[in-house]
Amino acid sequence: MSYKTKQFFFVLIKLSIVVGAFYFIYYKLIKNENLHFNDFITFLKENDSFSVKNIIFLLILTSFNWFFEILKWQYLVIPIKKISFKSALEQSLGGLTASFITPNRLGDYGAKAMYYTKPFRKRIVLMNLLGNMAQMATTSVFGIVGLIYFVKIYKIEVGYDIALKLGIILLILVILTIFIMKHKRFNIKGYSLYKITKFIKNTPSKIHLLNLSFSVLRYLIFSFQFCYLLTLFGASMSYIEAMIIITSMYLLASVVPSISIFDVVIKGSVAVFLFSYAEVNELIVLSVSTIMWLLNFVLPSLFGSYFVLNFKLPQPETS
Repeated sequence: MSYKTKQFFFVLIKLSIVVGAFYFIYYKLIKNENLHFNDFITFLKENDSFSVKNIIFLLILTSFNWFFEILKWQYLVIPIKKISFKSALEQSLGGLTASFITPNRLGDYGAKAMYYTKPFRKRIVLMNLLGNMAQMATTSVFGIVGLIYFVKIYKIEVGYDIALKLGIILLILVILTIFIMKHKRFNIKGYSLYKITKFIKNTPSKIHLLNLSFSVLRYLIFSFQFCYLLTLFGASMSYIEAMIIITSMYLLASVVPSISIFDVVIKGSVAVFLFSYAEVNELIVLSVSTIMWLLNFVLPSLFGSYFVLNFKLPQPETS
């Protein structure tokens, strides 16, 4: 294959990623079965809560959310290669755009790895995994606490059959984990779990601490943003009450495999179910979920599309 042909296909791939992301954003906004676009716009107009001050504050929260995500990525990469905040920004937002139409944001791993030469790519993928694990651990810890209080406050009855099934599933997961960890040859898409564990252990403690700290900060910011939007739309509940449901929602939504573009549908459906116990209007919950998706996924991905279109493969001498 000639150089010009390779370049043509490379440009085509970049355009496909951006066009695909834009199309799915448009499709999910217009064809959202849970919340019709016209109803969403009408609700925003009737509510009239979006003053200039409120919009600026929401954008500041989104900026801080992604600031800490970008900073987290910059520090995660340090043991492999030092990069500037600008490079971390380009890789984070470019990766987000590329992941929009892939299951469980898997495209983010490949996109970030492409910014580095071959000798670095496996470790970059593992560092990305480490960052996502910290975010998932944060979601799980806050979510489990929130779910316990949710069940207690709203007196959710957990039947014996459900408890038994959950116990069996947990036991199977524990047994599988022990089995996998003891078999060094066990691989997931070419990555040995033994080597992954070894990589995590060899990562400096400072990196682990920063990774977890930035993950917690991000979680607190976007959870507060969700709560703030509920307040803007007139949901009558305290901050603690809202956070109990929000943390439970993020935990339950995170365990459902999905494509990023459908994130708004999954979180919206889970949120409607949970907030129904607090008697919060369904339209308010769906509107808040949609705005959160627009602010924290769609808006950053629009900036990321610029980086995708201007992406160039790294030269060996610059690595």
